[in-house]
Parts: sequence; structure tokens; C-alpha cells
Amino acid sequence: MLDILSYPFMVNALIVGVLIAVCCALLGVVLVLKRYSMIGDGLSHVGFGALSIAAVLNLSSPIYLSLPVVMLAAFFLLRITENSKINADAAIAVISSSALAIGVFIASINGTNINLQQYMFGSILSVGESDIVISVILSIFVIAMYLLFYNKIFAITFDESFAKATGIRTKLYNTVISLLTAITIVVGMRMLGTLLISAMIIFPALTSMRLCKRFLTVIITSVVVSVFCVVSGLFTSFTFADIPVGATIVIFNLAVFLLFLLVSAIRKLLTRKPKE
Repeated sequence: MLDILSYPFMVNALIVGVLIAVCCALLGVVLVLKRYSMIGDGLSHVGFGALSIAAVLNLSSPIYLSLPVVMLAAFFLLRITENSKINADAAIAVISSSALAIGVFIASINGTNINLQQYMFGSILSVGESDIVISVILSIFVIAMYLLFYNKIFAITFDESFAKATGIRTKLYNTVISLLTAITIVVGMRMLGTLLISAMIIFPALTSMRLCKRFLTVIITSVVVSVFCVVSGLFTSFTFADIPVGATIVIFNLAVFLLFLLVSAIRKLLTRKPKE
């Protein structure tokens, strides 16, 4: 453990990884309960398109381009699902597939040697110092905003109609959730990549819901599970150098989910009342 922490890039990866894990867990619970769980997948594909354009333009820090693009996509995606007859799943599918195609198309016609695999599967151990600083600042901002608006987010998550009737500006706070999700996606893509970041949002929430019922308990458990999986994935990937970080983290999430599912099934069997 101490040997691993003696490497600066591992310390950076742990700091960013833990912060992203917390952001994904906090927002994941809300998105799953609001049935917007696939928004992470859609926005990550938009981020991939933006990263491809940034690479073609030789930008030193692609996050400066991908962040506003993904935030705009999140805003318009929310507006489309609220004000049109297109349902959320269809809108996400259209935006994600289009953005992914644009990213691959731009990378291919440019003729440059862009490492698309790094964008697809992530590479947190190769992230530069400037991106580390930006990622930490953005992650802390997401966590702070979530805690600041916790009561409002709780209200619109469980009963948006009732929250609107009580005077809560539901559209505003839905926009806040979307923009915070966009920031988390952009920051998390460098660790897990386009294809895996949505798993970090969905798995911890689904896992905690197997055993927990109260909103706050679900959030706390989700955060603990998410951080555990990220830390375990990073150390496992470092110990076995040929194992990719992103895939390892997702596999740990899958393993913990199956464990919670088993415990939940056993608990139901033990508490089931015998038939008279």
C-alpha cells in the first residue's frame, strides 16, 4: 500500500477517482429513481465526439471543449424530453449515436493518429497535472452543489408534481441535476472512458437499493460502494499492470452488485412468513 502511494500518478489517480466515485454515486441515485439512468451513456458519447474534435484541433486540455459541449447537450436533452413528444430513451439514443458517429468520422477524415481507445476505455493513470487540477475543482463543485440543493433534489426525485405544487422550481432543479451530471461525465470519462462511465452512475445506486430503502441510506451506501470499487480497481490495476483500470472498476461494481443481490435474496427467505 505504502509503495503504491509513493508514486505521484497513483496519488493523483486516487484523489480524482474517489471524487468522481462520490459524484457518480450521488447523482446516480437520483437518475435511477427518475428513470434517467441512461443519460450518462448518452452524454458520454457526446463527450467522445467533443474529445475527438479537441484532439483534431490539438488542444492541450480537451476538457475545455468537451465540458461546455456536454453541458449544452444535457440542457437540450432535458428540454427535448420535457417539451416534445419524444420520450427520454429515444432522445438519448438519437443524441448518443449521432455524437459517437461524428467523433469517429472526424477522427478518421482528419488523418491524424488519435488514440480513440483511450477515449473509449479511459486512462486515468496518464492524465496530466492540469487536467487533475480541473477534475478536482469540478468534482468538489458538483458535490457542493448537490449538498446545497439536497432538499430540493430529494423533493423532485420522489414526487415532481407535488414539489411543483409546493412552489419548488422543478425545471430549474432538473436543469441543475442535468448540468451536474454533464460535469461528472466529462471528468469521469478520463478514468473510465465513453463505454464504461455510465456503469459508475448506475451500478452503485442499483447495488445500494438491493438492501436499503431510505433515500439518505441509499445515498450513503452508494457512495461507500462506489469509492470501494474505484479504490479496489485502481490498486488491482496497478498490481497487475496489464489489467485496464476502467474495466477493473466496473467488474468490482458488478461483483458487489451480485453480492448485495444474494444478501437481499437470503434476507427475503429468512424473513418470509410461513404459510398457515
